[in-house]
Amino acid sequence: MNDQLFLGIDVGTGGTRAVAIDESGCVVAAATAEHAPFASPQTGWAEQHPEDWWRATQEAVRAVLAQNEVRAERIAAVGFSGQMHGSVLLDERGEVIRPALIWCDQRTDAQCQAIRQRVGAERLVELVCNPALTGFTLPKILWVRQTEPDAWRRVRSILLPKDFVRFRLTGERASDVADASGTLLFDVKNRRWSNEMLAAFDIAEEVLPRVFESPEVTGKISAAGAAATGLREGTPVVAGAGDQAAGAVGIGVVEAGTVSATIGTSGVVFAATDRPALDPKGRVHTFCHAIPNRWHVMGVTQGAGLSLRWFRDHFGAGPDDGRDPYERLTEEAAQAPPGADGVLWAPYLMGERTPHLDPHARAALVGLAANHTRAHIVRAILEGVAFSLRDSFEILRQMGLPIERVRLGGGGARSRLWRQIQADVYGHEVETVQAEEGAAYGAAILAAVGAGAWPSVNEACKAVVRVAAHTAPHPETVEVLDRHYRAFRALYPALRSVMELLRTENDR
Repeated sequence: MNDQLFLGIDVGTGGTRAVAIDESGCVVAAATAEHAPFASPQTGWAEQHPEDWWRATQEAVRAVLAQNEVRAERIAAVGFSGQMHGSVLLDERGEVIRPALIWCDQRTDAQCQAIRQRVGAERLVELVCNPALTGFTLPKILWVRQTEPDAWRRVRSILLPKDFVRFRLTGERASDVADASGTLLFDVKNRRWSNEMLAAFDIAEEVLPRVFESPEVTGKISAAGAAATGLREGTPVVAGAGDQAAGAVGIGVVEAGTVSATIGTSGVVFAATDRPALDPKGRVHTFCHAIPNRWHVMGVTQGAGLSLRWFRDHFGAGPDDGRDPYERLTEEAAQAPPGADGVLWAPYLMGERTPHLDPHARAALVGLAANHTRAHIVRAILEGVAFSLRDSFEILRQMGLPIERVRLGGGGARSRLWRQIQADVYGHEVETVQAEEGAAYGAAILAAVGAGAWPSVNEACKAVVRVAAHTAPHPETVEVLDRHYRAFRALYPALRSVMELLRTENDR
């Protein structure tokens, strides 16, 4: 039995996942505690309470410590991952002022326009490598400042979601370069807060956390953190990374040429780069990677796994036979043919980022006829999410970035049907890895590097990330789905016209 263990904690949207790995990279214990569903007080709004993340973290960590002889004294270091872009606002006592606006919140269109007007669209990309999008943190900060001035006057600290949990665990206000890249306040090229952006929007650097490279130690478990979680006081805690960068580490996407497609609540296509590569149209994000002196390009589908969860929550998953509801849904979808007999799904339940950058985009199910069944609809959802992710692959090709290997992650990688659909839609063989723990696993690897178990993230991934399976595309299905992808590309312009007409009518 290897003696040292490393704990990864991923503060996601639906829940917090804790994973303990040993010195060979094997998962020895894992647990998840669900979050309360995010609140949506108005169309396009999305809020969660940070204290619920802390509650779930305590539950998940204690559940891990209760398994397989995972005693607290064996945990050599802790790493963090989490949903990006959220705005956690704390007062002078470190108490939460209001629920956090999370990554999929779309209320800040006016604030994004104001950012572009003040800084200039081109200058903004020069400063922070990204355009102003509603999901990012700075527009959320401005929204609170403009619409809730009483709350804003109390703000003494601004943290990202996982870093609030770090604060509760260690008492330290710290973040990492990958997560900070999604705030619009971070100089991605030089890996530091942007003085020009802070000055332009009158935000003092003192209210922001210190920023570290992902494997660096940011603090230690405090007495209060130990009492709450059962971890040992004094255990080192590394910076970790935003969920996508940590998830990429967890499946070994650390060098140029390997691209991941991850389907969680959102869907992400992620390519590692040796420089900050930019899309002139701003359709994909350019962020720091969880590896020093490395960056990544990332395309995002807002409503990827969310599309299937939305269907499950509102229309059910068929008769309950004790199996996972998503397994039942994908088994049902397999009864429909590739292309779903002409049914198409546009997965814009929470607006869309890549490639449309449109917070007002809305989802649609198109092509229904009387002969279509639930199986056709579920298959159309699976294919529509893959079509949306293919949009990102097309942009990577336009940017000249190499796509030599495609690795799948997230819940979408666990479904045999969804793996095959992705291979057929992308027209490329896809791989899955043995440890299907995603971002929490990547956070544990970063903790191990911080503790000195491996000299670098690259070396750690070479040692522990192992490919488990390959899924090759079916040529005849590739042809069918290529035709359907062309039809999918026509959906958004048509839907935009309809939504603009509806907004005009509603404004009268």
